[in-house]
Amino acid sequence: MALNYVGTGMFVPFLLIYLHNVRGFGLETAGLVSAAFAGVGMVVALGAGPAVDRVGARRTAAVSLVLLALGLGAMPLVREPWQAFAFVAVAGIGRGLFWPGYSTLLIAVTPAAAREGSYAVQRVTSNLGFGLGGLAAGLIVSTRDPSTFTVIFVLNAVTYLLFLVALAFVREPERAERDTEPSSIGGYGFVLRDRAFVGAIVIGGVFAAFGIAQLNSMLPVYAASDVGVSERGVGLIFLFNTLAILILQLPVAKLLQGRRRVAALAVTGVIWAAAWLLALASLWFGVVAATGLLIAVGVVFAVGECLIGVVQGPLVADLAPERLRGRYTALWLTTSQLGFTLGPAIGGLLLAHSAKLLWLISAGVCVACSAAAVFLGRALPTAARLAPISPHA
Repeated sequence: MALNYVGTGMFVPFLLIYLHNVRGFGLETAGLVSAAFAGVGMVVALGAGPAVDRVGARRTAAVSLVLLALGLGAMPLVREPWQAFAFVAVAGIGRGLFWPGYSTLLIAVTPAAAREGSYAVQRVTSNLGFGLGGLAAGLIVSTRDPSTFTVIFVLNAVTYLLFLVALAFVREPERAERDTEPSSIGGYGFVLRDRAFVGAIVIGGVFAAFGIAQLNSMLPVYAASDVGVSERGVGLIFLFNTLAILILQLPVAKLLQGRRRVAALAVTGVIWAAAWLLALASLWFGVVAATGLLIAVGVVFAVGECLIGVVQGPLVADLAPERLRGRYTALWLTTSQLGFTLGPAIGGLLLAHSAKLLWLISAGVCVACSAAAVFLGRALPTAARLAPISPHA
């Protein structure tokens, strides 16, 4: 996964630049291509849940990696918009299959007591890989030489194929649950009747929309346009955010062992609300001080990211019956992706009206999520309330 994220870090930051600056597509068209990649993945993910439950997580992940390699590896062939849409549609199907398949496989191969740790390690390695990939691509590409973009797209495809090879050495455990539910209650209808699970993913989706989505989309625009932070300053915000995650993620995962998961979610909301109030306060400082304050926002926000990053996945795993784990995972990831999709749109509307409105509403919603997490604790089964203590801790 770490190596795969090196390829992802090469591809994601430079897709729009490639389509707009190299192939000459309008920004609207380039943006629609990127949206199509995410949108196709979000739709396919719901169908991927039953596929994972029927044919297995490992097989689903393997098919997804082939489609991602084919679709994104073909991007250097793009000359017309329809070709870009066709290639990202193939890759989008792969993306939709990948996350339910991979996440369910990670749950299956990891003992319950070690899942918080496994998600922590995944987040550290994926953040590190993404950062290294973006750095490498920045040193490789040049809009004056289209062949440099061919290099990063091909390297990205190669990382998917290497991931596919690695899957050959991963054994998916046999299911302990042999019985299957009747079709009338064995699908998403059964999943949606799980009130604790639905509450957990709704809170996660709202956190995605008013937390991480605002950090990634609105904070850079706000910093540059409203506060006057330079492009280098914006880069420093995300550099320190990433460094904080790399440093804090594993200690935070260890700290959570034996503690209430809903408490971690509640603390996340309070931390993110404080971060957004700090972002708002930067309006009243000079550029240098405001840049420092926004860098602090990135660091503070990272603490919440470390908390939620190791709570959500293991909580979903504990709530999901083994035979329906693929559906549970797919619905969780789709809800999160919906939050990431709606968040920038909502944030853009609020920021266009008033920066104060954006950060005050975002802070208020995060606090509301904290309150909702407290109520969620009452609905959780006893076995899912505490993060387990790893025997190797």
